[in-house]
Amino acid sequence: MITPKEIQKQCSNWWKSVLVAYIESIDYFPKEITRIGKITSKDLMEKLPEYQTAVALLRNNSKPNKKFGYSLVEIEQQFDKIGKQLVPQKIVIDTLEDYLKMVGKEKEYQIFTKNYKLLIDAFPNLKEWVISHPQKLIDCDVWSGIIEVCNYFKTNPKPNLYIRELPIQVHTKFIETNKTIIKELLDILIKEHISQEETHFEKRFNLKYDESIVRFRILDKNISQQHFSGIDDLSIPISQFEALKLPIKRAFVVENKMNVLTFPTIKETIVLFGSGFKVENLANVDWFNNIELWYWGDLDIQGFEILSQFRGYFSHVQSILMNQDTFDRFEYGKGTLNKVSSPLNLTKEEQQLYEHLKTNNWRLEQEKIPLGYVK
Repeated sequence: MITPKEIQKQCSNWWKSVLVAYIESIDYFPKEITRIGKITSKDLMEKLPEYQTAVALLRNNSKPNKKFGYSLVEIEQQFDKIGKQLVPQKIVIDTLEDYLKMVGKEKEYQIFTKNYKLLIDAFPNLKEWVISHPQKLIDCDVWSGIIEVCNYFKTNPKPNLYIRELPIQVHTKFIETNKTIIKELLDILIKEHISQEETHFEKRFNLKYDESIVRFRILDKNISQQHFSGIDDLSIPISQFEALKLPIKRAFVVENKMNVLTFPTIKETIVLFGSGFKVENLANVDWFNNIELWYWGDLDIQGFEILSQFRGYFSHVQSILMNQDTFDRFEYGKGTLNKVSSPLNLTKEEQQLYEHLKTNNWRLEQEKIPLGYVK
């Protein structure tokens, strides 16, 4: 026989459907629970006290006694040997009010209906989103602010401002705190204006953000004098680096910062600090396609893997000081093994040296190659 706790549990499983019924203006109640347990003559003969206790528990916790909750519908049934007995046939939840009191969700339902009206009045096309995620209207209870943010983006889909600069009357961290749900809504509201492939919030919604910094030196004094008042060591956001227009013919990407600072003077050339696998930050520097590109990394397996990664962005990248002759000239030590197994984008000679280093776990670091040899 079903128990009051089991009735409550079944009712709790209806919660999302109850919220959707409100959205769709459907009368969800009265609703029946019919699978409450079958009673046979044998049950009554062998377990009559337990049966009577179970039925008494159901009656005591039903609506006539509790003033709310479920109604217990019983029918008279004839049994062999013991005659007629009143047997529970079904449980009925008569009204929404009964349901909400039973499952303890009166306050949540009020929050939901209030927030649903706020959201749908502002954006009727979000109805299907709410049907899929009704609980979010309860778990998040700052909808007036979220609606204000979404309204701004609908009017200004490409702000090109930092979040802090947005002229919205919410506190500085409001968007940061509610990014997940704002993203879901903006993906619907301004779908045609967003960068679908971007997962980064600011990039996706055309905002400025704290970008990665590119550090580079201009190795030609004439260029530094002409364009930067003689300044030759610069650190700028990647978007500004991507937009540079300098009369250069080649760029060296180097992994050791001191080697960037001491790199020899070369006409029409710059040298950049690659910062390991962060060379991915350079992937969209389109003007790299029109100049010579050189990469100088440590002579170890990671150095060649970074070279391969960089060459994946720009196929014409050449390596420098990453050959067998250089490795044989200077003192090397132990490297750091990893489990990279995918094919690398290396030349035949580079691949041979890579396998040699990997097999023996060797490393020749850049700073162990004398500056005189580099020059």
